[in-house]
This record gives sequence, structure tokens and C-alpha cells, in this order.
Amino acid sequence: VMPLPRTGGPMLSSAAEDYLKEVYKLQDTHDVVSTNAIADRMKVSAASVTNMIKRLAEMGLVTHVPYQVIALTEAGQKVALEVLRHHRLLELYLSQAMGYSWDKVDEEAERLEHVISEDFEDKIDEMLGYPTTDPHGSPIPTKDGEIENRRYDRLIDVMPGTNVIIRRVPDSDSDLLRYLGDLGLELKTEVAVLSKEPFNGPLRIRVGENDHHLGHQVASCIMVSYNGHKE
Repeated sequence: VMPLPRTGGPMLSSAAEDYLKEVYKLQDTHDVVSTNAIADRMKVSAASVTNMIKRLAEMGLVTHVPYQVIALTEAGQKVALEVLRHHRLLELYLSQAMGYSWDKVDEEAERLEHVISEDFEDKIDEMLGYPTTDPHGSPIPTKDGEIENRRYDRLIDVMPGTNVIIRRVPDSDSDLLRYLGDLGLELKTEVAVLSKEPFNGPLRIRVGENDHHLGHQVASCIMVSYNGHKE
């Protein structure tokens, strides 16, 4: 069996690794992985996506029939998880060791994830105490390419009168992360859902002694567990 290309190795460009990572993240959130979905996420043209996906398919890293869903092969998923491991360990290192706020770590980790060595990755992992989640609550893949994707509920789906704990938030929207931080909506924060307006109206929540209204879109991307669920 041919060894898979390591992150930063000669076989794959940084751009190719980024595409594999985004395909994995789209699969993880149960979105349909289409050319347009990837283009939206990566802010590139559909033609650029088509060209890259064709190259990745020729390398055996994705499967794709034109106008149908794009999927990672086993080899493609292994590369994607390795890049994600680098990215999420770096995010946690930047947050815990260097004091970066959670809205800044994604962009910095994007720059560094392709260039760190496996030894550097191991040192960060050891220094951080072998963490399992990043600053946004996303799971960190193991060195063996395993990942534990816990399924949480969306805040927007929580019934009024219920208390929940924030477990995961989107990692790449810095404006959203700053907004959540300003409201005190950080990981492991307890939130009381007070009411929900009909027809995709806002959610009224309480954090500590403060009440806030969250729009449907924002409340849909905050993942929570019910109070009392052990973590």
C-alpha cells in the first residue's frame, strides 16, 4: 500500500489540503457537498472548485460525478483529518499559550497548519495535555485519524423554559465569534431559553442576569447540550 501524502508533503499543495478539509467540514455538518457549496465556503469561483475537485478525484482523494455530490475517499478523509488536527491544535495553542481571542485563531491557524512538522504537532499536543476539542468546541482528530463527532442540538430547536450548555460554535466567522463573545455566549456557558417567536423569529435567552434576543440564523449555528449532560 502506498503511504499517504503527509501534510506539507510534495504530493499535495496547501490549496489541495484546504479543499479536502472543507469537503470534510461540509460532510460533518450534513450539508450537501456540491461545487457551489465549496465555492461559497472558500470564497472562490465554481470553475476553480471544479478544476481542483477533478485533480483530487484523479489522485483518488474524492469521488465526484458531474452535477452530483462530492465525497471524500478513505485516503482523502485521512488527509483531511490530519490537516484538521494541525489546525485545531494550533487554534488551541494560539488561544491558551499565546492569548489569542477565539475570533482570531482560525485565520492564524490557516497560515500555519500546512507548514508545521509532525514533531511540532506532537509537542503542541503534549504541552496542551492531549486535548480533545479546540477553542470552538470542535473535536480534534487523533494522530491515528480517528475523530469523535458528538451530536448536539441546535439552540434554535430548544423549547422555551429549558436550560442548556453551549458546546460548539462555528470556527471561521470572526464577526460572529466576536458578537457571541460580547453577549457572553462562550463554551460551557449556561443559557436559559425564555421564548421563541414564530415564523423564524428571534429567540429570547438569558445568560447570567442578562437577557438577549438572538436571530434565527445565529441561534441555528450554536450547538448545545441539555443541562445535566455530562461532558
